Amino acid sequence: MAATPVWSVDPRTGKQREQVAVEATAREVDGAVRAAHSARAALADRTARAAFLRAAAELLDEAAAHVIEASDAETALGPGRLTGELARTTGQLRAFADAVDEGAYLDIRIDRPDPTAVPPRPELRRYKVPLGVVAVYAASNFPLAFSVPGGDTASALAAGCPVVVKAHPDHPATSELCASLLRRAAVSVGLPADVVAVVHGFDAGLELIRHPLVSAAGFTGSIRGGRALFDAAAARPVPIPFHGELGSLNPVVVTPAAAAERAEEIAAGLAGSVTLGVGQFCVKPGLVLVPEGADGDRLTGALTKALGETEPGVLLDHRMRENFIAGVRERAALPGVDAPVTPGSGGEHTVGAGYLTVPAGSLLEGGAYEVLLEECFGPVTVVVRYADQGEAGSVLGRLPGNLSATLHLSAAEADGGPGPAAELIEQVTALAGRILVNGWPTGVAVAPAQHHGGPYPAATSHSTSVGGTAVERWLRPVVYQSVPDPLLPAELREANPLGLPRRTTPGAP
Repeated sequence: MAATPVWSVDPRTGKQREQVAVEATAREVDGAVRAAHSARAALADRTARAAFLRAAAELLDEAAAHVIEASDAETALGPGRLTGELARTTGQLRAFADAVDEGAYLDIRIDRPDPTAVPPRPELRRYKVPLGVVAVYAASNFPLAFSVPGGDTASALAAGCPVVVKAHPDHPATSELCASLLRRAAVSVGLPADVVAVVHGFDAGLELIRHPLVSAAGFTGSIRGGRALFDAAAARPVPIPFHGELGSLNPVVVTPAAAAERAEEIAAGLAGSVTLGVGQFCVKPGLVLVPEGADGDRLTGALTKALGETEPGVLLDHRMRENFIAGVRERAALPGVDAPVTPGSGGEHTVGAGYLTVPAGSLLEGGAYEVLLEECFGPVTVVVRYADQGEAGSVLGRLPGNLSATLHLSAAEADGGPGPAAELIEQVTALAGRILVNGWPTGVAVAPAQHHGGPYPAATSHSTSVGGTAVERWLRPVVYQSVPDPLLPAELREANPLGLPRRTTPGAP
């Protein structure tokens, strides 16, 4: 049977640019996984691992012009956006290199023996070890930061896990280019190139998740695709962890006092957040609760003006464009749903931004209105007009898990301590992994305290895919009880020859 070609496509025209590769066969997936598995021992060298991550960042920076040009040709995201994304990607690689050097991610704990304890406590020495080969499923909307050289890959490599990436079909040329740079970086520090590999094709993605030598997987994408892979990971003879980011509405609540204080300012920020990246951010605010009345009307009026002046944009591919137009049409057809600025087709290859409005009472009816509680990928949001905080709370109570939840409060509410604002904070904390006040969720800082995840379906685990603790997904703890010092891993020996941070519980005096 002839190999299936993999084409790079220009989303601005819908035309094929070049054949980049062919879809991987089951045998080729097996070869990539086995080669990665064989590279585990070399990647166990923490010094080489940190050097590799820094070398990868350096090569990506050196090739910045080429990487950005290739990525823009396949995604239409623009050089400005992609320049920032590349900086985020290389900064992330360097941050994980620093984490490897520091060693705190190993979470070393030593309990010295205490025969007087009840029950007696033996000597226990605990740290974390890498799981093995990690399968990474690249995202469409971040061709660098959540793709081949992105956070899942960087954190897995930092943990000591080789990676096989299933490339996203929207940017195969970018994927191949970045993979070649990462493989060159590995060789430059004495590691096998096979610590990173890329495969293409839908069937290759299924073969990857089922491969017996794959020990964990990371995914960013749709609920439908992510859930299928999650189920496949659980159905294996030996199930594996599947860390998926699947979808999010990212609700926003504007209190009456906040609308009275700065309706126009909130509208401007909302318009910018909804249209950033043509509405293709996983943390785009997709449901906004705005109070009824004159102040809420001022906010929606300003939002109408801002979105009405937004130029049409190009989505990542024509399939997404068709899904966006169909999704908006379905939502706008519901009784009581209005479109002050009609989102949808902006031309043969573009889409126009807009928003829909619905009374909270209609949304609470359920039934056909449930579709308004599902993510619509693209530059649209749903504004829900509510009568009081009780009605707003009822809407929030209907929402699934989310990556983020945002509250816009007045200055007095923000400083007021216990009260309605604190109650809102408590309610949205149950819904999301990141809570914002008087800001916008688009823009996820790469920082040690960051959490990018949330209750299902935002994520399939309680881990984060952004920030320093993302490395924890690819590790498992092992404890050594009463093991003689010469037989312990170097990380746990009494003399601490590697100078790693550790927490120690004293023994019996």
